[in-house]
Amino acid sequence: MSGPHVIRGSVVLPEAELGWRFSRSSGPGGQHVNTSDSQVELRFDLAATQALPEVWKERALERLAGRLVDGVLTVRASDHRSQWRNRETAAVRLAGLLAEATAPPPKARRKSRIPRGINERRLREKKQRGDTKRGRSGRGWD
Repeated sequence: MSGPHVIRGSVVLPEAELGWRFSRSSGPGGQHVNTSDSQVELRFDLAATQALPEVWKERALERLAGRLVDGVLTVRASDHRSQWRNRETAAVRLAGLLAEATAPPPKARRKSRIPRGINERRLREKKQRGDTKRGRSGRGWD
């Protein structure tokens, strides 16, 4: 593979905790497609891992609850014809999923207040625009 699978910072997924399974990809192909196991299924036991800090692990278990089956996260890749490239794709997807799921929650948005001067200027300009348009009418020319 292409080196360790870094989640974020110094946190790395150990190769020993990754489970690989290979099968034949579906879809069009040639004579080669019926003989090679190019589809990759990568399994990672999120509930039992010791590789992630406890806070990250809880966050990931909560955010990925819909994707987990008995605490195991599964990623499939069959984009490429080569098993090797599919392995790399699956590993990158898994690392990306875990990085996103373990990210700290965003800071709460503080409601901004429009300064009084800006609001007054907007109302003054609206008034001027209305006066200009009112002046265009043919009323009062009799």
